[in-house]
Amino acid sequence: MQIDLPTLYYLTVGTLLVAVAMTVWERQAHPRRARELGIWAGAYLAFAAGCLVAMNRAHFPGFAGWGVANLLFVTGYLMVLHGVARLDGRVGLRLPAALLALLGLLWLTLGVRYPQAFWVYVASAPIALASGLTARALLRSRTARNLRSRPVVVAIAAGHGVFYLARALLAPILVAAYGEALLPLFGKITMYEGVLYSVAMPMGLIALVREEAQADALAASRTDYLTGLSNRHGFFEEGARLLRDRAPDRPAALLAFDLDHFKSINDRHGHAAGDGVLRLFADTARRIAGPDALVARLGGEEFAALLPGLDIAAARRTGEEIARRFAVAAAQGEGPGIAATVSVGLAAARPGLDDLSVLLSAADRALYRAKAGGRNRLEVAAAA
Repeated sequence: MQIDLPTLYYLTVGTLLVAVAMTVWERQAHPRRARELGIWAGAYLAFAAGCLVAMNRAHFPGFAGWGVANLLFVTGYLMVLHGVARLDGRVGLRLPAALLALLGLLWLTLGVRYPQAFWVYVASAPIALASGLTARALLRSRTARNLRSRPVVVAIAAGHGVFYLARALLAPILVAAYGEALLPLFGKITMYEGVLYSVAMPMGLIALVREEAQADALAASRTDYLTGLSNRHGFFEEGARLLRDRAPDRPAALLAFDLDHFKSINDRHGHAAGDGVLRLFADTARRIAGPDALVARLGGEEFAALLPGLDIAAARRTGEEIARRFAVAAAQGEGPGIAATVSVGLAAARPGLDDLSVLLSAADRALYRAKAGGRNRLEVAAAA
């Protein structure tokens, strides 16, 4: 079936307007990314306007139709790039503005003298550059790093850029060899690829936003709201994975914490002050345990820290340092300014004791001994 060039233009405009509607609708469900989605919707509008101008460029005076259409297309690609950059908080507009200004200047100089050659060949280069920069920004994005759809969107942007780069480099060679009769074919191939891009890129970007929102919701379900630590669910899920994936000869230890006389703190000073004490302990434990540790609030005034790579001696030093630093910070008026201490139980993983639930039970028994022994101390679980 033969499809003529105007039909492909109309098809592209239609798919772009559908992409605008889908993206604007998606903004309601993702207010955090409303700005980025709005930028991408504006990009698709710029693409559609560029197609309409390109279809009717003969009605514009001189080269104006060619230049305006190309500037609209490049503006759209730069808006896609800007929206992707904003995912990580980057909002620099100097490069897009400089590229548009340079392109406008080229149209006013070279484009006036060679409008058809500039439209067919040279104008593809900034599109290839903007698409390549979009793929690069996604590859380097911290936000999109773990999202399943990122490789797909990178492939779409990179493939689109390679297509336009090939058009800019190969089209002049092929036309010189086989004549200008190839130009309508190049136009059809370009618009057919444009239809695919106008479907795939909006769907890919929406998928990124949806997956990010899903990941945030999942992280929130595993996070304690008050302290920002993992909650019980997150601790058992991630802790089991850490123990399961560690090398057989790599040590691991678990610290169980319970704040001393915490009910009395709440009764005497109020729950707001008690929350301040909990946050002070969480900050202290997270800082001392280090980035490799999994620190969690298990409920109430109970906390735990899984320490991969630490043997029992190193874990004991870490637990004692957390207890000491917390007591000093509380006594010196940090947090709500209420004196507080913590009791600690320690259990080390070993053959036959590498199940997280069993390890936590052993650490809890040691913790009870620390409580019974006078509190504000650390006890080690007895070897099986």
